[in-house]
Amino acid sequence: MSDGDEPPADDDADTPAEGTDGEPVDEETSAETADEATEESDADETTEAEPEDAVESEEPDDSDETDEDEADAEADSEGEAAEDDGEGTEDEGDPDADAADEDATEDKADSDDEGDTEEEADAEDGKGTEADQETETETADENGETDEDGDADDESESLPDTTPESLDSRLDEVEGMVDEAETEADLDEAEAKLDEVEADIEAADLPEPDEDEEDEEDEEDVADPRDELETTVTGLRDAIETERGPYAEDAVETIESAKATIEDTRWTEDGEPEVVAAVESFLDSVGEVLDESFSTDGETMADLTAALDDVIETVEARDLDPDDDAGTVADLCEVADELEADLADAEEWDDLSVREKLDAEGFYDVLTPENRKDFPPEWNAIKVYEKQNDPESILHGLEMFGSEYMQGHCIESLKRMGSPEAYDAMEQRAQKRNKPPIEVLGKIGDERALDTLHDYIEGDSDPALQTVTIKAIGEIGSTDSTQAVADRLVAENDTVRSNAARALGLIGDTRAIDPLADVLADDDSNPVRASAAWALNQIGTAEALDAAREHADDRSFLVQTEAEKAEGAMTDEDRAETPA
Repeated sequence: MSDGDEPPADDDADTPAEGTDGEPVDEETSAETADEATEESDADETTEAEPEDAVESEEPDDSDETDEDEADAEADSEGEAAEDDGEGTEDEGDPDADAADEDATEDKADSDDEGDTEEEADAEDGKGTEADQETETETADENGETDEDGDADDESESLPDTTPESLDSRLDEVEGMVDEAETEADLDEAEAKLDEVEADIEAADLPEPDEDEEDEEDEEDVADPRDELETTVTGLRDAIETERGPYAEDAVETIESAKATIEDTRWTEDGEPEVVAAVESFLDSVGEVLDESFSTDGETMADLTAALDDVIETVEARDLDPDDDAGTVADLCEVADELEADLADAEEWDDLSVREKLDAEGFYDVLTPENRKDFPPEWNAIKVYEKQNDPESILHGLEMFGSEYMQGHCIESLKRMGSPEAYDAMEQRAQKRNKPPIEVLGKIGDERALDTLHDYIEGDSDPALQTVTIKAIGEIGSTDSTQAVADRLVAENDTVRSNAARALGLIGDTRAIDPLADVLADDDSNPVRASAAWALNQIGTAEALDAAREHADDRSFLVQTEAEKAEGAMTDEDRAETPA
């Protein structure tokens, strides 16, 4: 080949490839076109994947996959065309290169047309995707509403059922828990469950018995659900408490009770050794249970209680658990109960009869063969004590005797004696409006009794009590009683009026002269008038005697007698001062 036949290599390399219209085709433009087609293809794949995930029931579209394959193929052909264009620049005048350029241009145009078609398809797919998304949103909303309804149903189901039947069923469950409980923790759990049920019962709106049914039937026959449930709750609580324990505290409480029994009980001579034996036996038994040694320092009651205190301190220091130390606790309770039983068997003072007690105290020691005359011996001893002016022994007998017969003999002796030592005992009995003690108070003459006695003479409800009380007030003789007694001069009962007049005479208050003179002159009862005349004589002043002697010629012999006494009691000086 000659030099004129070969084209310059450098010029051919720098000449760009021409398109179909004669314009040069840029390599970078071709590559960008291929990349854009690839990105659009990927976007189509993503768009196709989203509705496929959102709506599971939708089938994949075969046509979309075909479009993707065609787009990939076109992108590959465009890339190859770009390479061919680059090679075609080597020979500008080659007809084959020109044909290749024309083919590449046609392929690009076809690719653009296909890209437009794919974009339209993507737009349609986008519309479908939006529709699918709206459908999915509506479905999600419906599902949300359904979930809310489900949550409401779950909340409704979680609320406790508070019908009588359901509450009773829950109580049956608690009862089963109590029956199966083996430890304190099990019982605590059952009690907590019972507390919950009880709270629900209190808060529940339970049906109440119909009032019409209550009117027709007895109340016992009309069932009240709330009452029945509350009764069951109470029974279960009692059952839980019964199942609990025993506790070490129970044993301590029993020992403390035994200690108090020893301290507070009056033991007989035979009972004291029995108490000592009971405590010593207990100390041996409890020592074996606790693996300790206990003893007493002596046989007095104080020594015994001190030993029991040592046992109590030891038990409390052990801090025994009702579950872990159940055997030890049970043994402690058993030996403590045995101690209490042994003390109950020991002879105490109250186990003796009255006669045994009096004999032990020497009440009958005053009786000798010479003065033992009356029966029963208690009455005989009281008479001896009265002669000896020993009210304390009589009061002791009064406290010990259980029969009203012997108590009456004691009070009669005290009345005759009038000993101040008997005041407290008689005043206490007078609080019950008993007449014999009131009579004794009158004989004792202690003005402290007036606060009680004045209340008994008001009104006209009990003339017999008023009669006895007015007489006792008169015997006490305090002028503080003058007005209270004078008010009874107008009582309905003649005996009450008569005793009131005599009581005023015993009191001797001159303020009573005018009221007594009125009774003497106007009362319809001669015994009452005679009592008034007697009272005037008791007052004894010239004015009182003059009021009485005016009735020397009275129709009543009793009044005449008292008037004559008044006349005889007056001196010449009195007569001169009060002329008839």
